[in-house]
Formats: sequence, C-alpha cells, structure tokens
Amino acid sequence: MGVSRRGLVRGGLAALGGAAATLGVLRGREWFGPDRLPIDGGYAPAGNELGWHERGTVDVLWHVHTEQPLVALTFDDGPEPDWTPRVLDTLDRLDAPATFFVVGERLRRNAALVRDRYARHEVGNHTWAHKDLAQRDDKGVRDQLRRCHDAIADVVGREPTLMRPPWGHLGGTTLTVAEELGYDVVMWSQRMREDVFRADPGGIAADTAAAARPGAIILAHDVGDRDRLVTIDHLAEIITGLRDRGLRLVTVSALRAAAAQHAAT
Repeated sequence: MGVSRRGLVRGGLAALGGAAATLGVLRGREWFGPDRLPIDGGYAPAGNELGWHERGTVDVLWHVHTEQPLVALTFDDGPEPDWTPRVLDTLDRLDAPATFFVVGERLRRNAALVRDRYARHEVGNHTWAHKDLAQRDDKGVRDQLRRCHDAIADVVGREPTLMRPPWGHLGGTTLTVAEELGYDVVMWSQRMREDVFRADPGGIAADTAAAARPGAIILAHDVGDRDRLVTIDHLAEIITGLRDRGLRLVTVSALRAAAAQHAAT
C-alpha cells in the first residue's frame, strides 16, 4: 500500500503541534533531550526543503493484502552469537525462509558468524545502532540507515531494499530518507507473545498459528531478554504449526511479489 509522504508528515505534525499548544508546556528546546527534535518542523523536511526523488512515495507495510496462504516471519535486532545461529539452524533444518532486520554494528561485529548463512533469507536495515529514528533529523536518520546499508552490502553481498524502524517509531524524516535510499518500510501485523507464555512456553506455537492469517508479517527477535528465548526454544514447533494450518513461509519481498502477481492474473 502506498502512503503519501506529505500526508503522513502533515498529519503527524498537525497532531503534534495541537497537542503541544493544548498542554502549553513546551518552551523552546528545553523540553527536549539531545536526541529529540524541536517542534518547529524538524520531524520532516517541509515546503521548499522537500527534495524530489525518483519514486515520490514510500510503501509502509503492516501486512500484505492477499488470500494466498503465505506469511512472512521476521526477526529483529541481531545478529548475536547466543541467538542468531540457533534461529538459522532451525530455519535451515526446516527449509524455512525468513526476513532479518539487522543492526549494522552487530552485523559488523559478528560478520564471520553469519556471512554465508543469510543466503536463503532476506536482510533488511534496522539502523546502525538501534536508535530511535523518530527522534532524529534527516542527517541523523541518514547516518543510521546508510551505515547499516553499507554493512549489509559488504557482509551479506546484497543491498537491502527494506527497513524497519526500531520499536516501530516512524517519523517523517525516516520516510524522506527511506525514499532517498530506495527503501520501503516494513512494520508488522502480528508479534510473538512471549510475555503471555512465560509459564506455558509450549503454548506459543499454538498461539502463533491461531493468530496467523494470509499476508501476515510476524515479528520475532534473534536478540533480547530471556523471555524472548521462548520463541527461539520453540521455533521449530511454531513453523510446523503455521504449516499445519496450510500457511507457507516466505520472505517479505516474496510475499509482496506473490500478492502482486496473483492480483494481476
């Protein structure tokens, strides 16, 4: 689904400006920390500052509209030694593709761990250091995305075309820089509910399968606190549960391509 950059930026700024005026608590830059932007339009370029690029839109995906039995399993925040190899081992054993949104500095640090292991998978940009892009101007966003982009191209051997903002925080500057770099933005429509199944870890497979529907983009992590190990420990059962429901795992780009091809027939 194409989202107008101007529409998102104008709507977000209008809402933010109205809230600030109502509260009456913002005085210059005092209220903002070092990573936060002023309220004067810094959340995205505007007017004559808005550059013209080739595409003119950025797709922002939470799911893909399709009736085909396809879902995309995605992993954020890696790679790290204690987690990512376990995920890749399970995916390899079950011949299941996934999409990894990697953190650039972790990819650089652990390049030898994953250099040849992402071949069957898609790799997207999750910033250089897992910073909140919604709190940065275009220079800060560009630095985070460009450094991660270059790390992926070097280590994986392919340039990414997708990005996911940390915590799903999507500011206007992210959209403008994403357009410059040729990215579309991938959010998620379903997440692994590790917090619900601390006392019933086996239940996460059934819960994930029950919630899944065609076109879903499912969020998991291959770095994090111990609660998230519930997903890693039961990843094989999760994949099997999805397949038992007749769903096939594909990468995000494959999901989009299949849906587009099906719609054209």
